[in-house]
Amino acid sequence: MKKIQAIIKPFKLDDAKEALSAAGIGGITVSEVKGFGRQKGHTELYRGAEYVVDFLPKILIEIVVPEDLVEKATNALLESCHTGRIGDGKIFVVPVDEAIRIRTGERGEAALA
Repeated sequence: MKKIQAIIKPFKLDDAKEALSAAGIGGITVSEVKGFGRQKGHTELYRGAEYVVDFLPKILIEIVVPEDLVEKATNALLESCHTGRIGDGKIFVVPVDEAIRIRTGERGEAALA
């Protein structure tokens, strides 16, 4: 099993959700987060004063999938979240040692369905 974490632009969330659903991914976890990379934030004008906004709003999508769905899920995210502009985001794929469904005690891939 692998955990896929994708940090994307907020307006791409619906596209990502639809693409993952079409790829056969049943459940996702979404968090509103803030951060910066190469984008380095921007300046805003508020009541006549300039402010530097270092941390930009982003969306963190987390899914845990069996090994055979990793490529399909990452490709779905790549295609649905790509704009070609700086700040499109990142995708991380990390191993998951165990998954346990709390309600039934199911373990491993059975806990994902």
